[in-house]
Amino acid sequence: MSAHLSWLEAAVIGALQGVAELFPVSSLGHSILLPAVIGGSWARDLDVSAPDSPYLAFIVGLHVATAIAMIIYFWRDWIRILRGLATSIRERRVETADERLAWLLVIATIPVGLAGLVLDHLFRTLLAKPIPTAAFLVINGVLLIAVEGLTRRRAAAQDAGSALEAPTVRLDARPDAPTQVMRSGSGVGVAPARTAGEESDARVAKLPLLTAVLVGAAQILALLPGISRSGATIGAGLLSKLSHEDAARFAFLLATPVILAAGVLKVGDLIGPAGDGIRGQVLLGSVLSGVGAYISVRFLTRYFEHRSMRPFGVYCIVAGAACLAWFTLS
Repeated sequence: MSAHLSWLEAAVIGALQGVAELFPVSSLGHSILLPAVIGGSWARDLDVSAPDSPYLAFIVGLHVATAIAMIIYFWRDWIRILRGLATSIRERRVETADERLAWLLVIATIPVGLAGLVLDHLFRTLLAKPIPTAAFLVINGVLLIAVEGLTRRRAAAQDAGSALEAPTVRLDARPDAPTQVMRSGSGVGVAPARTAGEESDARVAKLPLLTAVLVGAAQILALLPGISRSGATIGAGLLSKLSHEDAARFAFLLATPVILAAGVLKVGDLIGPAGDGIRGQVLLGSVLSGVGAYISVRFLTRYFEHRSMRPFGVYCIVAGAACLAWFTLS
């Protein structure tokens, strides 16, 4: 098979995939819209809905690099979570925060895994076209802004309620009282402080099972081109009363096995005839995708400590509306 993917196309889409996969702006949507806007050979080579095009396998194959970058960034956390899962299975218990979080991640991933197997091909052939994708990108932006509005109103109502409550003064409180004490056979000591990631995971682990499953199931919306996986999951987490920091962290942890599995399933296509003539381009795109994903997750975990998804919502509405106008008027 002759090459259907230039080096420039592979580099641009690889970098775009790595960055946009974790930002709440839909990587698949951008991978469809950008080639359509550029036109020419880009629109011809990079058509997700074309039956014989290796482009879809290329995009999903980049997911492997994206997932590896996320595993590298969260490697200490994944070791701790997997150790909790192993301990839970061995001891037949679910007691610690790590054990509970591990099972929440496993069970909450099942709905999107099943939906992807059943609906991916149908949605791709029917909806992975420029105009529907642009429309879904606008909807994605509206949803991000709407969730942020609901979250802010709920926080304001809670603050107003707290202001009406009389302050409680503890007479036995002492400024020098230890906050974390650990008793063991050798005596009493101060427990080792947990990292920010461990503190966040402990809060997420308190989610009810059904709530965690609903948050994980929000990833199904990302099968619609233009709807962001991370945006849908973070939004569901916010509606479940998680903070922006905790919702984003839970979304990234939930996405890692899904992205990795989707990529691994497509690697076989790229190894076979569909990858003939483009394997070098795939390697280049994968490297750039992995680098972009690592930089993105590093940035976003800090960004969501103090900021919202509203700017991304505005961007999606503007970009989607501009693409709709371009495709319908040109």
